[in-house]
Amino acid sequence: MIREDIIIEDTTLRDGEQMPGVAFSKETKLKLHDLLIDAGVRWIDIGSPAMGGDELDFLKTLIARGSDATLVVWNRAVKEDVETSINLGFKAIHMGFPASDVLLKESVNKNRQWLLTQVKELVRFAKDKGVFVSISSGDSARVETEFLKEFASIAREEGADRLRISDTTGAMTPESYFAIMASVAESCDVDLQCHCHNDFGLGLANTIAGLKAGARYFHVTVNGIGERAGMPDLAQTVMCLKYLYGRDVGIVGTKLPELSQAVSEATGHLVPPHQPIIGENVFAHESGIHVDAVLRNPKTYEPPFSPEEVGGKRKYVIGKHSGRTLIQHILNSKGFDVKKEYLWECLNEIKSLAIEQKGAVTEQQLLEIYDRVRSRN
Repeated sequence: MIREDIIIEDTTLRDGEQMPGVAFSKETKLKLHDLLIDAGVRWIDIGSPAMGGDELDFLKTLIARGSDATLVVWNRAVKEDVETSINLGFKAIHMGFPASDVLLKESVNKNRQWLLTQVKELVRFAKDKGVFVSISSGDSARVETEFLKEFASIAREEGADRLRISDTTGAMTPESYFAIMASVAESCDVDLQCHCHNDFGLGLANTIAGLKAGARYFHVTVNGIGERAGMPDLAQTVMCLKYLYGRDVGIVGTKLPELSQAVSEATGHLVPPHQPIIGENVFAHESGIHVDAVLRNPKTYEPPFSPEEVGGKRKYVIGKHSGRTLIQHILNSKGFDVKKEYLWECLNEIKSLAIEQKGAVTEQQLLEIYDRVRSRN
């Protein structure tokens, strides 16, 4: 059972921007921050002060301007980084710890004793400053559960408010992620957060599994952007939770298209038409059987929410798979008193034209086809 007080935290401006080849300007990050707020997001993983330069300028500007969200800044497991974040005025600090042996060896050339000592010292240091402390166990897929429980226990003893279980390489299954989350949740009363990469396409499934195991927080990005194959998409995750699991996290659905478009423009990557929830094909219909039913009752072949809820619009596409019902519907809407015997001829021409131009037939082309068929009869 997913708890009722779950919290969505968007990381588009931090992990999302780590998408290869992407670099947001200060102005872009401020715009995206504001759009996230408008959409109802109230926890935002905002960036890392250690990057300096334009990133630091953005963070300072945001602190000076204020935000309606809890702003979380990411830090390496280094005291100077944490101290800088606190001195800037941030009240929620995250520290990323490499927890697996392979990351400890290859990333920071340290061992587990160093890791546990750093957790003790840095968590206590940050808590003594009066801030919200979040930490992560990087590469949790390659960490034995017993050690992860020890890691969590030490962090909690020193005052950590949250532990992020990071599937850094997206290599976990829903079953294995659930098992780790449930085991840590049972052994320690610290709030847990899902951070699931999408390398195998399981980011959303693993997030749901983590929430079912007791996690309170979860990470998403707009359009699912992020390192390598990205992360769970904000729109998909919140609508999945709302309609399939009965948990509404307060996101304003009508704001999703504008937010998605802004991120698409900022990254230079178009949103595919088949993108779940906000893709232009989600409420588009071409198949004759489907159109015939949807014209009578949209619930027959559409998801359990209206296009209006997510800022979308239902549309009917004329093409190779169209049937007579749609052709007659469109022609009637244009004022034609359609003779049914003409419809088969129209359909044959429509199918040939759709194949020839490798795409949909426009309404204007349909009218021209109908005029030709009428003139021949």
